[in-house]
Amino acid sequence: MNSSPQTESNRGKTLLLVSLATLFALSVWFSTNAISGALEQEKALSESAISFLTIAVQLGFVFGTLVIAVTNLSDLVNARTLFSVSSALAALANLSVLFVDSTELLLLSRFLAGAFLGGVYPPAMKVVSGWYTSGRGFALGTMVGALTVGSGSPHLLRSIFTENWEYVIVGSSVLAVVGGLTMQFLVKDGPHDVKGAKFNPRYLATAITERGPRLALFGYLGHMWELYAMWAWIGAYMLFVFGDRTIFNGSLGVASAVTFAIFLAGAFASSYAGVWSEKIGRTAVTSIAMIISGGTALFIGFLPTELSWLIVILALVWGASVIADSAQFSTSMTELSDPLYRGTMLTFQTGLGFALTAISIWLLPVIESAHGWGWAFMMLAAGPVFGTISMLWLRRLPESEKLAAGNR
Repeated sequence: MNSSPQTESNRGKTLLLVSLATLFALSVWFSTNAISGALEQEKALSESAISFLTIAVQLGFVFGTLVIAVTNLSDLVNARTLFSVSSALAALANLSVLFVDSTELLLLSRFLAGAFLGGVYPPAMKVVSGWYTSGRGFALGTMVGALTVGSGSPHLLRSIFTENWEYVIVGSSVLAVVGGLTMQFLVKDGPHDVKGAKFNPRYLATAITERGPRLALFGYLGHMWELYAMWAWIGAYMLFVFGDRTIFNGSLGVASAVTFAIFLAGAFASSYAGVWSEKIGRTAVTSIAMIISGGTALFIGFLPTELSWLIVILALVWGASVIADSAQFSTSMTELSDPLYRGTMLTFQTGLGFALTAISIWLLPVIESAHGWGWAFMMLAAGPVFGTISMLWLRRLPESEKLAAGNR
């Protein structure tokens, strides 16, 4: 049944508003990464401590999503309300970075920020699904694009406020609150809004025992091994390439501005990948994206910094390809799983993926310190290799006919 022009307009407006709300709320995710140099000086933190601040957010997010799933909180509380409250609490946790100095308290504040963000992104996905029964590939890709820009926005703030790192924390916290208010007061629940599936631990065995979900999970894990470690450290690499160089009479930091552009490239790629996944298939889109991102990771860090223009071009390609496939792994899991337990499978997939990121985020600076950026980034390529093999294997199986209405 075709949607009326009014319905099309409403869901387009909703997608835009939800994406903006998500973008604003997710700005607290990498806030400390954007100001890592300042934190090392002001809070006497080491480079390894900075990596643990990011890991704390990742583990906090895993904890938050699992708590919501196990308690079925997304059914007890309206998704828009859960989003708005969670974004406000994440903003407060983020703001506390200004007032604590010990590493232990900083880690706690970042863990809490991640935990509250667990109540932001999944509810946003639920709100969007209440408006879309068709075209979800594009809608979910757009949502991931919003997540990408939101995650990179602290680098934009840092490029502007080069001398006042505190403004990055304050600015990202304000954006998170604005995102929550946007979701609560400007967005409405869609006509297809339904209660989320209850968490069922017993069903998790199918993620390992059934070929389709297992290979989709493996593809996602390969993707996640690379993604968040790249996001966490690409700003530091750009600082290595450009130093404290500025443009426009010192009003804009080059390293932070380029880093934000890398995230922005990923946002556009996510949306377009959602469209193409419906045309050429999910396994095709995910495999192409991982081949490009993994191939870039293999050599970008070995380029001499004198070739900064080439590094920027390749980094933009990397930024686009490293996230372009993300939404398609989640969509694949929903298509390959029992509809009654899609929520369970997505929770398991997301939790395992973000837990894995803690390892690669920690390992990258260790390798960089010992051997340089080239070998550190090369390590990340192992994920796309594993993920591509998994998705191409899935493409050969009969189960892949369930993907994208037969477009494998």
